[in-house]
Amino acid sequence: MKASKLFVKCLEAAGVKRMFGVPGEENLAFLDAVRDSKIEFITTRDEQSAVFMAATVGRLTGRVGVALSTLGPGAPNLVTGVAYANLGAMPVLVITGQKPIRASKQGQFQIIDVVRMMEPITKYARTIPSASRIPSMVYEAIKMAESERPGAVHLEFPEDIAEEESREQPMEWKKVRRPNPDDKSIEMAATMLKKAKRPIIVIGTGANRKLIRNQLRNFISSTGIPFVTTQMGKGVEDESDERYLGTTALSSGDFMHRALEKSDCLLMVGHDIVEKPPVLTHSKTTIIHVNFSPASVDAVYNPTLEVIGDISHALWVLSEKLSGTIWDTKIFSKYKKALAKDIEDKAKDDACPLKPQRIVSDLRASIPRDGVLSLDNGMYKIWIARNYPAYEQNSVLLDNALASMGAGLPVGIATKMLFPKKPVVVLAGDGGFMMNVAELETAVRLKQELVIVILNDNGYGMIKWKQSAMKLKNFGLTFTNPDFVKLAEAFGARGVRITKAVQFKTEVEKALKSGGVHVIDVPIDYSENASLNSLSKRTASL
Repeated sequence: MKASKLFVKCLEAAGVKRMFGVPGEENLAFLDAVRDSKIEFITTRDEQSAVFMAATVGRLTGRVGVALSTLGPGAPNLVTGVAYANLGAMPVLVITGQKPIRASKQGQFQIIDVVRMMEPITKYARTIPSASRIPSMVYEAIKMAESERPGAVHLEFPEDIAEEESREQPMEWKKVRRPNPDDKSIEMAATMLKKAKRPIIVIGTGANRKLIRNQLRNFISSTGIPFVTTQMGKGVEDESDERYLGTTALSSGDFMHRALEKSDCLLMVGHDIVEKPPVLTHSKTTIIHVNFSPASVDAVYNPTLEVIGDISHALWVLSEKLSGTIWDTKIFSKYKKALAKDIEDKAKDDACPLKPQRIVSDLRASIPRDGVLSLDNGMYKIWIARNYPAYEQNSVLLDNALASMGAGLPVGIATKMLFPKKPVVVLAGDGGFMMNVAELETAVRLKQELVIVILNDNGYGMIKWKQSAMKLKNFGLTFTNPDFVKLAEAFGARGVRITKAVQFKTEVEKALKSGGVHVIDVPIDYSENASLNSLSKRTASL
């Protein structure tokens, strides 16, 4: 068969069901092989969006997502999405085309060294040199993408190699078991926890695996130890649980940070230093790192003990060894109550533009328990992480690794493809939304039921907040927006503008019930950001 067909058959053998991308002439033989396969191809409006979507497949399924682009003009557009996936530990394979590598008559037209460009931001980047190498290289790339710690891989597929004939067949996929932690490290962790008086569990992004969630729930239930989540750990455990203390949306000074300061032992489950850890720099508490791989130690994160291997197994054995142990965690209840009271403040404020607290409260009341909130990146991410409880796994999708703008809409589209019956709401700032606004056409073309909430402040709100906190003058961060209602209609979606606070919740609920793509333009009052700057003073007296 042709090498292009062999490549696609290898992807099918690996379980690939979808591919996202913007092809070019160097991909046409490969694209034709995809057309003749069981793989669904989704044409996106930008290569960056294609990787955001593919990374979401990897994030939510644990299996590799695939994105496709052409060579020089298209491949660089993949970079932000590739960095997003690699830093965020999402398994993704990006495939790029290339001019013939054996006999090209086009000089250096459109040619850049794509492999060298991808090497620093991937786990694996290679050019396929012959048809005979396709089965082993596809297998190796996908295996590396999916193995802990997951991430991005890249294969360059030259057009002359795509036309080669081959008798090779796809390699048979085999399941690889992860090693368990050694018994001694678990015994040491159990001893440290038994000696502790006020332990807390900190749930990070690496704990976001289905099997880990089940075991973690059993561990929390059997031990009664309270827990805190990082931003990317939201939803790993049900945050309506009475033992949930809060999410580390800020670096320090919030109510749950005060609780962490009172703890004498932190069990860091799945923590990854791509997420800045809370208040650990100056902490003298015992820190137990439980993860698939050793901790990356720096000035911010330096664990006392590392338990390396399968997290589920570690939690299971620990729960057995800690049976009957009792800790004094009552001290943490006052911080939890104070945080709840602070979250309620201004949640019913009727002012327009709307306060962030009101927006978050109304979203939580409008979105069903199993609904998914896909966040772009901006100041509202902090308000959501802090004020919006997540009840189900992967019900709040945010990026606190690369923290890239422009991802919210593509992530929402991919999520809806994977879970068509789940309500999906995209929350984006006006700046981030406009970066990949063209994907509105993709959502409409796919006939999706998708709600997009745009928080409109005519500027880059988070950076404005930082600028203000540094006592600098407002400069360089303001712009004007199009009429989002007319823009939505031009794409074939329904648009509505919020003019009263009481209107917002009603419009979100109506959009979730009525089908189609909806864009809700919401004016937001970010002056409330200043209240976060004074949190440390307000919590210090507790």
